[in-house]
Amino acid sequence: MLNTPLIATATVRGLRVTPQKARRVVNLIRGIRADEAINIVKFAPQIAVSEDVYTLLNSAVANAKQKNPAIRDASELWVTEALVEEGQTMKRFRPRAQGRGFQILKRSSQISVVLSDDKNYRRPSKESVRKAAKAAAEAGEGVTE
Repeated sequence: MLNTPLIATATVRGLRVTPQKARRVVNLIRGIRADEAINIVKFAPQIAVSEDVYTLLNSAVANAKQKNPAIRDASELWVTEALVEEGQTMKRFRPRAQGRGFQILKRSSQISVVLSDDKNYRRPSKESVRKAAKAAAEAGEGVTE
């Protein structure tokens, strides 16, 4: 069996924080050890986001321990990917003068974290997976019985 890296993910959806504010915290933890990331997020000044990212990181570490019981603590894991995407946007109206109404956009976020025991691990892109599958299929077609 190949020595494949351990990959553990955790995702939170519908977080009522704008993606712009969430990215400020998530950019702090990308590419560092998981235990350092937990400490950074614990004391980050952006309280609204940092509490949720702290919970998300702990969940990802727990997922990694569940997948591989040999993992003792978060110091053996690296934050290889951390993404913030836009969630649903709720549209509200604020009354203005002369019967007008201005639109207010209440944005939400989706945050995903990928932990790995290999610091340089990157998930393969969909295109590279598609090319590999196509090459394997073509190699299989050439073989006749």
